[in-house]
Amino acid sequence: MSEVEAKESRNLRKSRVGEVVSSVQDKTIVVRVDRRSAHKLYKKVVTSSKKFHVHDESNTAKVGDVVKITECRPLSKLKRWRLVEIVRPAGE
Repeated sequence: MSEVEAKESRNLRKSRVGEVVSSVQDKTIVVRVDRRSAHKLYKKVVTSSKKFHVHDESNTAKVGDVVKITECRPLSKLKRWRLVEIVRPAGE
């Protein structure tokens, strides 16, 4: 693997789109990301969700906003994601 390929593979970071469920903490929001998949046996579509603690430097996101988040270095015990953009504000 060349040096350029190694750098590119290091910079691949996961990104997710989810809804803000809590914005009470300072510079932190909690985002719920839903995932839909078919049940192995019954083939019914099942929705599962996971919550992520996300760093929001300027406290711009509010509850109900749909946001895009991306992975980053550990910022605290739980925060490993940061806010990229607000895709759709609440109430639209």
